[in-house]
Amino acid sequence: MTTPIRILLTDDQALFRAGLRVVLDAQEDMEVVGEASDGAEALTLVTELHPDIVLLDMRMPRMDGLETVRRLFDGAFPEPLPRVIVLTTFGLDPAAATAIRLGASGFLLKDATPSFLFAAVRAVHEGSSVIAPNDLAQLFGQDVERAPTPQPAEFGTLTERERIVFGWAARGLSNSEISAREFVTESTVKTQLSSVLGKLGLRDRVQLVVYANDHGLAGARE
Repeated sequence: MTTPIRILLTDDQALFRAGLRVVLDAQEDMEVVGEASDGAEALTLVTELHPDIVLLDMRMPRMDGLETVRRLFDGAFPEPLPRVIVLTTFGLDPAAATAIRLGASGFLLKDATPSFLFAAVRAVHEGSSVIAPNDLAQLFGQDVERAPTPQPAEFGTLTERERIVFGWAARGLSNSEISAREFVTESTVKTQLSSVLGKLGLRDRVQLVVYANDHGLAGARE
């Protein structure tokens, strides 16, 4: 039996947290390990509970979601860090875009269906995002705060094959989809993608999409 995905819920509304806990705990591969009512409490619980995923409300008193993401990914917390899905009431929220730049793996609307929530948690746990590349591009076209990113010169260290994988991943394709298009095994794609992330200093596929949009490299394979 596989180890359940460990989830920390962070929202100032106790009733909303309770509802999330019920539906998430009902999944065989998920376990809610803790609840926090604001970002400060969440950061303490991250250290104590070591969750895999943090579901994080963007708007909370004392410490909001954006400040929580900033502090979580500022280098002070030991690896491995949890992956973060921010929860927002507004679609294409500029604050959510900033959170993604700072290290979050995507965002969900708070009225998302349970099935979409489950799929999002599983996808992010596996290293994917929960927002389409086109939506990312629209978000990042707005005037939002940018986190430090590697210099474009580092892109020149990628091999030709790595650039091709980078280009497909920047468009949001999965390993299996890239494998089918390039006629290579999924393990080969995974190895090449890991090399790309390492050379560019990126944490995951979400940050790769951010990097591609920031530097105009979404069409890099062409």
